Amino acid sequence: MDSLLNTTFQRQKPVFKKTPDEALFQKMKKRVLARVHELEPRRRPLIIIKALLFPLIYIGAYLSALAWGAHRAVLYGAYLTMGLFLVVIFQNQIHDAVHGSLWRKKWLNETYVHFFDLMGANSFVWRARHVRLHHNFPNVMGWDSDIEQSPLARIFPHGPFKAWHRYQQIYLPMLYPLYLFNWLLVRDFKDYFMRSRPVWKVIRIPWLEYVKLFFFKTFFLGYTIVLPKYVLGLDWLDIAGAFMVLLFSASIFSLLILLSPHANTENNFPLPDGQGRLPYPWFEHQLRHTNDVTQDNWFTRFFLGCFNYHVAHHLFPSINHVYYPEITAIIREEAAQSHLPYRAFPLGKTLWDHYRLLKRNGAEEDIFEEVM
Repeated sequence: MDSLLNTTFQRQKPVFKKTPDEALFQKMKKRVLARVHELEPRRRPLIIIKALLFPLIYIGAYLSALAWGAHRAVLYGAYLTMGLFLVVIFQNQIHDAVHGSLWRKKWLNETYVHFFDLMGANSFVWRARHVRLHHNFPNVMGWDSDIEQSPLARIFPHGPFKAWHRYQQIYLPMLYPLYLFNWLLVRDFKDYFMRSRPVWKVIRIPWLEYVKLFFFKTFFLGYTIVLPKYVLGLDWLDIAGAFMVLLFSASIFSLLILLSPHANTENNFPLPDGQGRLPYPWFEHQLRHTNDVTQDNWFTRFFLGCFNYHVAHHLFPSINHVYYPEITAIIREEAAQSHLPYRAFPLGKTLWDHYRLLKRNGAEEDIFEEVM
């Protein structure tokens, strides 16, 4: 059964259903672009301020650690700040830059994305995972690599079942604090060296990117572990503890954001048919498999990159996040008029529904009996 699933649903590139309703999306897009044009003079300074401020806070926290980190409270506080602002920078600037919506110049966006490499990730392979796979095929097994990350997790209800999945709702939340450790020090390397990984369906990795992979990983470990050790003269245990504070804080903070829009029981995980055709058009697919979060305040808008307006990001990824609240109002109105789903839930409910998804998918079932 697993081999048939892998052949039918994972290797063949999915195709969206054709629809005569393309005019609906074009009408919505026209309204959205007009609203963005209207807001741009007031919002553009905010984009620039955050693009400069947040990296300076990250760098400032690091320099504080080097200067006064002999005091453990300062060292751990600085690394906690770095962990939190790693996520803030990713959510506000890196996310927009990779979609070309941070700066008006393409080369500036391309350059800024490399700040992600300086923070330990790999921008080249993440771009492929996020833009080429997740955005094109959200919640589609074998093609949404943002969800399909580890054999320890059975997120897709029709994915291969292993005996340990019966307990995934117990052990996975305990492992979530290691999420960034796995991403930065394991997952990126797997994507480069294991050709069975989803990214190899859409890219071929140039040799120069292998050089950059090792260079930036070494640089990240060098400035977060090796340099502070020799500058401050602390024990390796103290430095390792600070490094884990950075990764733990970034992991927990990022998962509060990343788990809420897709990986829960409110969203579907569609199966392509035998010809690789998905059941909905692209526009409707995004609405049915993405949800917003109802929490909305100055903190979510300023520090979290309007993560709660995730539907707007999937429909209009090339538009900066500062416009998402107004864009979402248009999406909600147009969806209601056309009887299409638009869904938003409290953050607590999305996280609880993620737990329910883990528990539900931890049970082995005959999925062919349901879908055939």
